[in-house]
Amino acid sequence: MSDSTTGSGPEQDSWVQNMRNWVSLAGLILIVASIFSFLLLFLIDTVAGSTNPYVGILTYLVTPAFSTLGVVITVLGIFLQRRRLIKSRGGPISLVIDLNRPRHRRILGLVGAGSVMFLLISAFGSYHSYQFTESVTFCGQACHTVMEPEMVTYLNSPHARVACVDCHIGPGATWFVRSKLSGMHQVFATLLDTFPRPVPTPIKNLRPAQDTCEQCHWPDKFSGDIVRTFNHFLTDDENTPYTVQLLLKVGGGHPDQGPVEGIHWHTSPNHKVEYIATDDLRLEIPWVRLTDEDGQVYEYRTPDFTDDISGYAIRTMDCIDCHNRPSHRYEKPNDAVDRALAFGRLDRSLPAVRLHATEALVQPYESVEEALRGIAEALHAQYPDDPRADPAIEVVQQIYRQNFFPNMKANWRAYPEHTGHKDWPGCVRCHDDNHHTEDMSRSITFQDCNSCHLILAQGQGEELLQMSPAGQPFRHPWDDYDPAYKCHDCHTGGP
Repeated sequence: MSDSTTGSGPEQDSWVQNMRNWVSLAGLILIVASIFSFLLLFLIDTVAGSTNPYVGILTYLVTPAFSTLGVVITVLGIFLQRRRLIKSRGGPISLVIDLNRPRHRRILGLVGAGSVMFLLISAFGSYHSYQFTESVTFCGQACHTVMEPEMVTYLNSPHARVACVDCHIGPGATWFVRSKLSGMHQVFATLLDTFPRPVPTPIKNLRPAQDTCEQCHWPDKFSGDIVRTFNHFLTDDENTPYTVQLLLKVGGGHPDQGPVEGIHWHTSPNHKVEYIATDDLRLEIPWVRLTDEDGQVYEYRTPDFTDDISGYAIRTMDCIDCHNRPSHRYEKPNDAVDRALAFGRLDRSLPAVRLHATEALVQPYESVEEALRGIAEALHAQYPDDPRADPAIEVVQQIYRQNFFPNMKANWRAYPEHTGHKDWPGCVRCHDDNHHTEDMSRSITFQDCNSCHLILAQGQGEELLQMSPAGQPFRHPWDDYDPAYKCHDCHTGGP
């Protein structure tokens, strides 16, 4: 055996000998195959403009992972081959690179070029992997069963053109890292099928609304009033319309834009509203604390809440405490049917279609297929041989597909909405005449409805022309209405 410094003998090509093993060869084949697959998939993703999440996953996540695995296998093969050669030759073998020899220069150049190419492809793939994991496609379609309800409701929401990450993560590196760490837990839960059904809300570690919602919805500019028209239909044979026109006192959130009043008074920076919720859905709020603009503090409690508040989490009220379903709304069956009737998608001439369509929607179906079949059978039974039945069935089935997800047990029942107070407690969680200061001198009232809205008109036909700028007392369409009941005591989203 020659001296390693002479540049001759088997030592000078020891690294080549170390590569001559089946393990390293398998690693090299894996590297070449994964790079080829990456380039092919990247071409498909670029040219076809596909929104299929699996193309992105394969291109930017799976193939780079196989490239890295190939490198690890190749290095492992070199290590094992070197150990074998050392044992067979009785000592270590020196690696000699002689740049005076053309062959060595060529090999070194190829290795250097290959290394640079691999690093560039890895960097390119890593960047696109990052971008892909931030995309709506990845968030909503990569995990079909888990994210299908959120994706469908998101696409039907006013925020359908706002990326998921803009609300769930927002700007800055800190929350990006936190979201990715949380995402790893969610990935394992999906792979192991240990995720809950339905997915629980509210999200415990959701970023504060000031950092996300208020990037677009600037509270300092909230001001004035808006008029909303709510078209409802009664559950009688005629599907009698009953319309309510409301003046919603949105109010102002900043004194520079006018009086701080109305609905957005709750989140004004001039004072602070805090509360304790004793249930996970934040439906039960027995304690509220108001710190006004003068620094005066008022605590309101329900009579049965005598606990020490130190054992509870105190939350400062922000946008999400009312607008808790801004992008993932599961429309209530009665509202969805009312909207279809108002827009003419459901034929009002079908007797009691409002009642029968809503009843068909709320049945406990085990799957979408069973639901679509059940809706068709129920409405065909109500309207046999009626040519108007088939178009109505299609509309009701579409409502179901957009708002009911039996695989995830997700529908309006699982996800309360805190805006308003018709079908869920909402405002009445606090405004219920049951929250008082200790000396009973102050209360959070329920009957002072005009603080937040005025009824301009209500009823049907010519009644809607009798506008009242000062507001009208609420008139329930049924005569047996008991004002002692709150709206959500009877209205539950069903017929």
